[in-house]
Amino acid sequence: MSSKFTSVRLDVSGEHFEILVNPDAALGFKQGKQIEPSQVIAVDEVFSDASKGLRASADKLRKAFQTEDSARAAVEILRRGELQLTQEQRRRLTEEKRRQVVANIAKNYVDPRTALPHPPIRIEQAMKDARVTIEPFQDVNEQTKVVLDKLRPILPLKTERVKLQVRVPAQYAGQAIGTLKNFGEILKEEWGGDGGLSAIVEISAASQPSLLERLGSATKGSAQATLVK
Repeated sequence: MSSKFTSVRLDVSGEHFEILVNPDAALGFKQGKQIEPSQVIAVDEVFSDASKGLRASADKLRKAFQTEDSARAAVEILRRGELQLTQEQRRRLTEEKRRQVVANIAKNYVDPRTALPHPPIRIEQAMKDARVTIEPFQDVNEQTKVVLDKLRPILPLKTERVKLQVRVPAQYAGQAIGTLKNFGEILKEEWGGDGGLSAIVEISAASQPSLLERLGSATKGSAQATLVK
């Protein structure tokens, strides 16, 4: 196989199929970007072993994909198959997913001893100590649950929700409502006759300092936020 390409692999009814693809275009396609299959598939051939150049027979294509047309079968394999990431792609995606998991934990969990979020660098070190493995394609929230199970014996973690009553003058209300939605769930929303906003939002206790800082910046310090019991 050329080092310029990677493969997408699919097993159907015990038969193995592979196609050669352009790595970056294939990754974009798998991530849901609008990329035509013709830009992804490098060779309109279906292989049983691409590294050895062994092509899948017409009979096997017909049984698996109801066609002997290798180009049509290749598109089906692209859509349903598993992309073999290059080393650079896996490194890049893994590091990005690691940052997302760390940010998710820092945003939603606190140190019960101080009621403050753990610094990201502390979370990262705990993940190293726990020998956490990051899966580049797994959903962030699902992966966070797995990571938390491994971190709890090492790092004290507690999740806590708080409710804030937020009031924002009319000139900043449009920006503020978007910020509130990004940070948590808006439980109550009222708009005054002058266009001002009054809302109750539920957020994680760990994200409260970040929300207050963001609101202060967006409203030039004019927003008011108080805890609701």
